[in-house]
Amino acid sequence: MRKSIALLAAMALVTLPMLAADKEKDEERLRNCGTVMHEILNVPDDIPQDLLNKAECVVVLPSVLKGAFIVGGSYGRGAMSCRSGDHFDGPWGPPTMMALEGGSVGFQLGGEATDFVLLIMNARGASSILTSKVKLGADAAAAIGPVGRNAQADTDATMRAEVLTYSRSRGVFAGISLDGSTLRPDNDANELIYGKKMEAKEIVLRRAAPAPPSSKELLDVLNEHSPKNMSDPKSR
Repeated sequence: MRKSIALLAAMALVTLPMLAADKEKDEERLRNCGTVMHEILNVPDDIPQDLLNKAECVVVLPSVLKGAFIVGGSYGRGAMSCRSGDHFDGPWGPPTMMALEGGSVGFQLGGEATDFVLLIMNARGASSILTSKVKLGADAAAAIGPVGRNAQADTDATMRAEVLTYSRSRGVFAGISLDGSTLRPDNDANELIYGKKMEAKEIVLRRAAPAPPSSKELLDVLNEHSPKNMSDPKSR
């Protein structure tokens, strides 16, 4: 009995610092999401304003390295925030941590870190991504996002897309194809960030927990640049 207690205590001494370190990494990742979104939305040729205003959710994955997609099982990680309310018509709410995996993206990246931004354009796309692993281009219609405040965003591909995809590498912001990659909630990171097990849908759609302080810049910049959902209610 004493040996079992001693073993459990020893395991706790090893595990707790590791969990604390992992939580700090995820909190830093959330802060980086805010920094990336702030920087992208404050340059001239960024996401067209009308598309941002019609997006139900935004996914930000900062500093993804090419090698992360070449080594099996590795992936880019970041966060997804959605507008609150049953019809996505409220302020941007608590984020869920997300993971982007593999596909063909590894062969498109340069040698430097790349930031990804994904716009989720309708409720069906948001619900699918929050529920399970989604393959872009197959489970969810994806398109290369147009760039520029005044860019024409009414092409057939853009209008049909559930997800619009962007990248920033070496200071250049552009649309990018992520077809074949998968996007899923990172539930282990959510447990660390929020302190308990929760499904992504509970966090994002039901606001089961308050937004963590590390997500403040991300939510502030989204609420500042796109405070109101301008999408057609019938499209939801």
